[in-house]
Amino acid sequence: MDERYNPFTGKRIVPGLEDAVPAAAALGLEPPRFCVECGRRMVVQVSPDGWWAKCSRHGVIDATSLERR
Repeated sequence: MDERYNPFTGKRIVPGLEDAVPAAAALGLEPPRFCVECGRRMVVQVSPDGWWAKCSRHGVIDATSLERR
């Protein structure tokens, strides 16, 4: 089973336990700060028309890839 991590808190997601999501993230106002694959902190750049985030191990994601633009 692959481990997954919360993209807003960096904590490991445990099946069966509820994982809190910050209010701003739930509204789509906050970009992810942690990689969902490894839990590492990502480099995040926010611009007026979106954002991108880069994990040193898993590459770049952006607002358009998650349909949050």
